[in-house]
Amino acid sequence: MPRTHQPCPCGKSSDAYTEFDNGGGYCHSGKCGGTYFPGKGEVPNDVRAEECTFEHLPFRGLTRETLQKYDILTKIAPDGRPISVGLLYAGGAVKVRKIGNGDFPKDAGNIYTQGSISTAGLFAADKFPAGSARSITIVEGEFDAPSVYQMLGSKYPCVSVQSSSSAKRDCTVHWDYLNSFERIYLALDADEPGQKATRDIAGLFDFNKVYHVRLSREYKDGNGYLQSGAGEEFKRSWYNAKRFMPEGIVSSFSEVKEILAQAKNKPTERYPFPTLQEMTDGIRTGEFVLVTALEGIGKTEFIRRIESTMLAETKDRIGIIHLEEGKDRVIKGLAGHQLRQPVHLPGSNVSDDEIFTAYQALVRDDERCHIYGHVGSDDPNDILDTARFLTAACGCRRIFLDHLTMAVTGWETEDERRTLDYLSTALARMCNELDFTLFCVSHVNDDGLTRGSRNISKVAHTWVHLDRDVSADNDFVRNIARVTIKKNRPTGRTGPAGKLIFNPETFMLNELSEELPS
Repeated sequence: MPRTHQPCPCGKSSDAYTEFDNGGGYCHSGKCGGTYFPGKGEVPNDVRAEECTFEHLPFRGLTRETLQKYDILTKIAPDGRPISVGLLYAGGAVKVRKIGNGDFPKDAGNIYTQGSISTAGLFAADKFPAGSARSITIVEGEFDAPSVYQMLGSKYPCVSVQSSSSAKRDCTVHWDYLNSFERIYLALDADEPGQKATRDIAGLFDFNKVYHVRLSREYKDGNGYLQSGAGEEFKRSWYNAKRFMPEGIVSSFSEVKEILAQAKNKPTERYPFPTLQEMTDGIRTGEFVLVTALEGIGKTEFIRRIESTMLAETKDRIGIIHLEEGKDRVIKGLAGHQLRQPVHLPGSNVSDDEIFTAYQALVRDDERCHIYGHVGSDDPNDILDTARFLTAACGCRRIFLDHLTMAVTGWETEDERRTLDYLSTALARMCNELDFTLFCVSHVNDDGLTRGSRNISKVAHTWVHLDRDVSADNDFVRNIARVTIKKNRPTGRTGPAGKLIFNPETFMLNELSEELPS
């Protein structure tokens, strides 16, 4: 018969030790860290489940109430010895951690899973409804989540990634859930893998809502604070958390050297138009490329030509946000470039199977081209969230937004200029922060200024303008678009950048090398 409320052999507790018949025992006190002391003639770890009981057994400083909230159960052998702890994820996946001599062994063989743990996402995401509180805290480790919850109180949801290496994947699975909270606090381990995971997660969300809880290396993680009795110190760190800073201040020579090396290694792709390529030296990540023209000039087909070239000639993932086209039009446009014919037009006589085959041949790899098609107006914050998700979660290096003004049309505000100022500035910052290329289309007014907001052209790194004589009597002349570079931060070269000819038979733009007819 187990004897409870005994003094612990560790000397840290006078009444939290349970001694079993075999001479072993288990300390329930957080001071001891939930330690098991082996006895003679122990029952093997492979005791059959039907012979065991499952309880919310306090350990590592966690109370029974906290364990009930997180539904963390301990498997207990017939002699009263704890064998393992089960951690239940949403969807039914379970991670089991065996209890050995003195706590949880670190060997990989002492942890096993049941169910689809790789797609389970965050631990405890099912314990708190989406948007149920102002904030949510993300930690690294299933025992850290209930520890932080216990230290902060029941009004503060806390979930955990499965590990530092899977942090971005886990948060991507529950991206909509996490984004439903006004603030996201990151309190991952203080070591380098934990801090890298912090940076990875922060990149998934709006900069303004991510807060960084800086943990002491003395305690390392949430459960370390709890077991050390440092709950008040953790709360101070949490309440003093500042917005996550994507990049620190550069001061050392080694940091400067690293930045220069990274800049040289940035991938540069080519434009499909030789003169534009020559004047810009190509396409770079971290840059905002603005494409403008009056309505009906051919901005979308200009952008589509770059999209199809990216898919055909590179391995980059791309994100397409065409606000005036449905997804079917985007797909047919890309397939048409592959087939060199306008399959979207009535009477094209190209079947859906042929369109799919052409699209598949162009894109090549599944999950490589991500299409967000929406006909109508959107909250500009939705556009920012979509662009961030496509880049940070889907790995898109090139984002195509056509067109910017459409993102605010119909939004509940009378100040279109301020909204466009905000949206264009946020997009430009995001390009730099997440290191992707944004190709952004905007209309211009009769004075050649970006419609609605001059800030759009101010924040752009490169500004490409198109014009053509839509009223020309000659069909050939009417299909000529003149390209002008109005701004070029990368190389400084501005001015005429060639002429493009639209081929109605292929529905594609190509550079015109010969002179125009008189």
